[in-house]
Amino acid sequence: MKDDMLSVNNLVNAYSNGYFPMADENGKISWYCPDIRAIFPFYNLKQKHSVIKFIEKNNINFTIDSDFEFVIRQCANREETWISDEIINAYLNLFENGYAHSIETWCNNEIIGGLYGVSINSAFFGESMFSLVSNASKAAFYCLISQLKQKRFILLDSQFINHFTAQLGAIEISKDVYLHFLRSALNIENYFV
Repeated sequence: MKDDMLSVNNLVNAYSNGYFPMADENGKISWYCPDIRAIFPFYNLKQKHSVIKFIEKNNINFTIDSDFEFVIRQCANREETWISDEIINAYLNLFENGYAHSIETWCNNEIIGGLYGVSINSAFFGESMFSLVSNASKAAFYCLISQLKQKRFILLDSQFINHFTAQLGAIEISKDVYLHFLRSALNIENYFV
């Protein structure tokens, strides 16, 4: 039963209804659908000058889905994480089935940052990001925004707000408003790549 809980079908169904899983420090998986939800109004966000300078100065480039497993494992590689081995395996399955995606930030032929998330129709659910070099995850975030705009996505979910996502422009909305945006996004067929 435990394995079935994070099956591709269950995860897609959960995201489609506003839920997402997280593991606690003991690896126990719980489902969340917060009353106050964080999203990015990404069509109104401008790239920060410091990140533009970082990209230009370091000859940064980006890839999509070139090393999803590396990205998710780097995102999990911190003292406190909700990304357990079970979560990693589940999202690797989502990736293999075309629902999960990663963006990699490269410098000198090495991945120095990135992010991953889940894509269903015109909704993208941001999960986590990492930086091995300052500004590398922010650069991946702006690459994500560029991709979402190009593909005319409607929703960029950030789940819970924190200091970092607030700095990037995340805002909080009620669950009802979030579910309205979610339904609209899911009604428009789309593909992240």
